[in-house]
Amino acid sequence: MKPIRTIAALTLTGCLLWSYSIRADVRADEKSRVEFAGMLGRMFNMFGGKAAREGTTSTVAVKGNRKATMNDSTGQIIDLDEEKVYDLDLKKKSYKVITFAEMRRQIEEARKKAEEDARKAQPPEEKAKPADPNQKQVEVDFDIKNTGEKKTINGFDTHQALMTITVREKGKTLEQSGGLVMTSDMWLAPKIAAMREIAEFDIKYAQKLYGPMVAGISASQMAMVAAMYPMMKDAMAKMSAEGAKLEGTAIQTTVTMDAVKSADQLAEESKEDTKPSGGGGGISGRLGGMLAKKIGPKKEDPGKTRSTFMTMNTEVLKVATDVGQADVAVPAGFKENK
Repeated sequence: MKPIRTIAALTLTGCLLWSYSIRADVRADEKSRVEFAGMLGRMFNMFGGKAAREGTTSTVAVKGNRKATMNDSTGQIIDLDEEKVYDLDLKKKSYKVITFAEMRRQIEEARKKAEEDARKAQPPEEKAKPADPNQKQVEVDFDIKNTGEKKTINGFDTHQALMTITVREKGKTLEQSGGLVMTSDMWLAPKIAAMREIAEFDIKYAQKLYGPMVAGISASQMAMVAAMYPMMKDAMAKMSAEGAKLEGTAIQTTVTMDAVKSADQLAEESKEDTKPSGGGGGISGRLGGMLAKKIGPKKEDPGKTRSTFMTMNTEVLKVATDVGQADVAVPAGFKENK
């Protein structure tokens, strides 16, 4: 799998409503890391290099309808007016340009390939099943609570809030149908007005380009994860909507995503004393079978209800509002690679 480009799009915490307009400039130093389990983890570590293993520290600057994200070796500039993305190689002093239209095409191609690869990974008996004309509907449950815990992070006084999003089959409990659970452990500082600009820019970019994405994951990676875990998009949409209602700015966030096996799958596991080959139809089959099967060696999973397939860590190191045009422009002397 060849990664396409890093998309710093929908911010999972501190998100705002689409109607909010950009009014100020902001620059923030951020540290982030996305970690996958099992087969996904091995694949992404292979192609992602040091950044995938250790995470990255970046400076993010927003000025008007331009956003620049720079680390020690690469950079990216997004221009919403031009509908272009500039990918910079800081060591070679060069850059490439891709339009939003080209990116949409690449994302769609990656999504189709990921879905086909996921289909091929199914056992023969699952492939032979006809499509379910009465596809099960899902319900999304939401819960948030303030723990009362407080601590100082990077000079910011924060308090802890836990957000849980559960996606399950409509009319059934999570234990019955299986499903997906997304948990966001957030440490919130009093609201930092300037940070709203980054969140709003990310929302506009995500909406204009393709829809909800995950910061720090390439388009091809996101397409593969979405194909393997179709409920993830529902969970992310709910989390971004509810995140807009939070009071405060997330300084440190850990998001985990768990695939949950169904009661039918666990019963089958118990019967065969092995991991199931595919599970039942509908949500139980898609999540409790093929998807959970992708995570880790078989010997680790018998009887285990949940499997964490993705963990995302983000941290705000510092925030400033002095942003110049040069902070969001291609550096002088850089040459375009066509």
